[in-house]
Amino acid sequence: MILDFYSFIQYTTLLFLIGVAGIFFNRKNIIVILMAIEIMLLAISLTLIFFSSYLDDAYGYVFSLFILTVAAAESAIGLAILVVYYRVRGTIEVEWIHTLKG
Repeated sequence: MILDFYSFIQYTTLLFLIGVAGIFFNRKNIIVILMAIEIMLLAISLTLIFFSSYLDDAYGYVFSLFILTVAAAESAIGLAILVVYYRVRGTIEVEWIHTLKG
């Protein structure tokens, strides 16, 4: 099945809105918030790839690779910080993140 222009824009917009809803509806668990941010970055990346293919331009592919690289680094660093925080505090709830202050 090949998606046309408007169907693909609707699909990526829905994917982005799912990420936004994940952030707003689940504010207690930081892992779910990180996953929602990853979904939002994936939707933006898919949109860039689609427009790059639609306009026959390579800049969207390059920028999409940059976004995915930054997203992977953000996930790795965020999860590493959460693992250390969980070992120290015993919880990963957002309400207790303010205790990270020095």
